[in-house]
Amino acid sequence: MKDWDRLITVEQMEAATAALLENGIKVGADSWQQRAKNQTPHCGFGEAGTCCRICSMGPCRITPKAPRGICGCDVHGIVGRNYLRFTAGGSATHSDHGREIMHTLYQTREGGNYQVKDPEKLKRIAREWGVETEGKDIYDLAHEIAEIGLLEYGKPFGTQRFLKRAPEHTQKLWSEAGIEPRAIDREVSQSLHMTHMGCSSKPEALIRQSLRAGLSDGWGGSMMGTEFSDVMFGTPKPIDTTANIGVMEKDNVNIIVHGHDPSLSEMIVFYANDPEMIAYAKENGAKGITVAGVCCTSNEVTMRHGIPMAGNFLSQENVVLTGACEAIVVDVQCIFPALGPLSKCFHTKFITTSPIAQIPDSDFIEFHAESAGENAKAIVRTAIENFKNRRPELVNIPDLKTKARVGYSVEAIKKELDGVCNSHVDTYGTTKPLIDCVKAGVLRGAVAMVGCNNPKVRPDTAHIELMKKLLKNDIIVILSGCSAQAAAKAGLMDPDAKEYCGEGLKRVCELVGIPPVLHMGSCVDISRMMILASDIAKDWGINISQIPLCGCAPEWMSEKAVSIGNYVVATGIDTYLGVDPYTKGSSEVVELLQGEHGVKDWVEAHFIVDTDIESLGDKMIAGIEAKRAALGI
Repeated sequence: MKDWDRLITVEQMEAATAALLENGIKVGADSWQQRAKNQTPHCGFGEAGTCCRICSMGPCRITPKAPRGICGCDVHGIVGRNYLRFTAGGSATHSDHGREIMHTLYQTREGGNYQVKDPEKLKRIAREWGVETEGKDIYDLAHEIAEIGLLEYGKPFGTQRFLKRAPEHTQKLWSEAGIEPRAIDREVSQSLHMTHMGCSSKPEALIRQSLRAGLSDGWGGSMMGTEFSDVMFGTPKPIDTTANIGVMEKDNVNIIVHGHDPSLSEMIVFYANDPEMIAYAKENGAKGITVAGVCCTSNEVTMRHGIPMAGNFLSQENVVLTGACEAIVVDVQCIFPALGPLSKCFHTKFITTSPIAQIPDSDFIEFHAESAGENAKAIVRTAIENFKNRRPELVNIPDLKTKARVGYSVEAIKKELDGVCNSHVDTYGTTKPLIDCVKAGVLRGAVAMVGCNNPKVRPDTAHIELMKKLLKNDIIVILSGCSAQAAAKAGLMDPDAKEYCGEGLKRVCELVGIPPVLHMGSCVDISRMMILASDIAKDWGINISQIPLCGCAPEWMSEKAVSIGNYVVATGIDTYLGVDPYTKGSSEVVELLQGEHGVKDWVEAHFIVDTDIESLGDKMIAGIEAKRAALGI
């Protein structure tokens, strides 16, 4: 039997989860599966986006009997306002992540908790921003760039610096549509102002601002989070790791990192590998220390250190249900409050670290860049000392583990391509070998698949089945966020998974030495995908909207995903959704977002929504083939 015959199926993962839920039943633990059942059916007004609670005259719900709210706003204005507020929440979240990274960059120093690990990237960005680098101490330069980057959040004039990375055609579209993002915080603040009672209720204005707020995330806050994480922690390059719940080790202290900010997880990884801490673990009866990740923090540390991936968003309760988790350590975003009471059913320490994410029933150890080493060491020590409190009869780690190759930053992808063609066109490589494969039809195109899990969709199924369908049709898949972990858990990031591919993609994987799905990082790292698309357009001499490429979020869940969708579409990339974005109550908003006019007239791309995953896949393939036909290839 070949390795690729042993790839893990959704059914195997569901059976493992069922066994873990049995563990939970023994101790009276709750689960998201039961909570989802208790919340069904969901509110129809909420799902359609037709309820409004932005003032206390209501809440108002739009029905045939009551077609307008008390203020007179119709369904189209209400749905548009709700959509913009959703976007603003997501943009604020990702951008605040970027802000924290910039503050951490300001704390870097020689021999400190945080250092500059990619000085060349820092210098490259400095030159891009018009900052002199010659003769400067690297840490003086880091502090100068950190200050300039922080001003991107509140500067009074101008637009975002990173917009200049886009092709001139794209920049022109943004300017003509009036959606160039200014200061990041201004776009979030203006979105909330526009949706205050008595302000905008015109759908077109609300959707334009949604694109603008999204762009302030993707080409602003998220891009800063990605680029300067690389500067401090290292630009990712291909590295082998393992994935799925079986990465936890029965005889080791198991520490799970969960959330999104790598500033915390980097320090946890460092101290978990400290010989002093390993010796202390052995003194406390363990054989060693295993750090594994959940959600996007997992993506951050796996692509830089090869740390195993235990699971994605809907796996976060599973790591506690194994009975072998000494500590689940979280920072911000996508963290279930349910982890508090669940951890108390076991011996697990649920450790929160951010004032932004304070959760009941947790141990709060506030994390600061200035005292990061001290904080991280205390957390690792707490986990070690908890090992003795395990209940052996509850330890159940499912035997599911796959191989995965991760860490494909834009720089790493170009280096791999350079290795094939031995062509160093410029300092940072070229995408031309990839373009040549697409032109020749060896590759039909690419899909950037991203996003969370959602209980409305059978977990991971949409991601995995869509990937298999695309690979069979010679479409390469690039991934970030929880979608990436779905692929890793199934084994699709193993280079041997090329056996799932059509003959063209299989040849490319063999020639370049890559898996058929490429791990590009966490959800803020979708900004990497925008840079890659821009570089392909420039190298090819076409517009981004002409590339046989699309975005896809088949199981999206959060406000961040709505912000992401807006900036991916605004960049010129058609985006396919498997969960409706709560706009179906307004025909005008649906037409603006999904029709042949509206946003497509402004930015040359739009949304396609289909909750039938098989049909969604067919539409993506048809969309890619239509772009090929339009190019005459």
